[in-house]
Amino acid sequence: MINNKVEKNPLETMSAPKKDKKVPLFLTENEMQSLLDIKDIKLRDKAMIELLYSCGLRIEELMSLNVNSIDFIANTIIVTGKGDKERVVPVGNKCLCSVLEYLNERRTNKLSYNMQSPLFVNTRLNRLDQRAARRILHKYFVKAGLNKKVSPHTLRHTFATHILDRGCDLRSVQEMLGHKNLSSTQIYTHVTIESLKKIYQKTHPRAK
Repeated sequence: MINNKVEKNPLETMSAPKKDKKVPLFLTENEMQSLLDIKDIKLRDKAMIELLYSCGLRIEELMSLNVNSIDFIANTIIVTGKGDKERVVPVGNKCLCSVLEYLNERRTNKLSYNMQSPLFVNTRLNRLDQRAARRILHKYFVKAGLNKKVSPHTLRHTFATHILDRGCDLRSVQEMLGHKNLSSTQIYTHVTIESLKKIYQKTHPRAK
């Protein structure tokens, strides 16, 4: 120390405390069902909602899907995530049925496509962009009467929360979501722990 001045900043070796991550907003199973049960929904839009919820996709991943991204025999889809990394995600039969209905409608209306064609298209048969998709989905969120600030990403959170609640392990959820680090996936355990606490309070004879 010269002239009463500190030569090195003592804070350089200290790390700032990490902020707690916010628990993600998600829909209850009843709320999700009300969204899936909307009447007078276009087959394309129903397929979009089903895929977001069935596979936990990001909106940009959904929009980048081609027809050949889906394997209807193996019940899987190939998703291109961040950093152009591909992952294979299981997909449910109900979701696949919605996608098939949509593709059959395109074929019936002579809206030509091949296996390399974009899965979701606009009226000009161009790939549907994210902004248009968000606008379309928001309309159905309102129509379902969801009293939350719901976005397409909410369905991704809902997917992860619901399968964890039903016993899926964290590593599998990490793979399906395409998270690089497990810490990104662990945020959903806060939700499931709260759910377990409520069940414990209701069921254990000495909880109260």
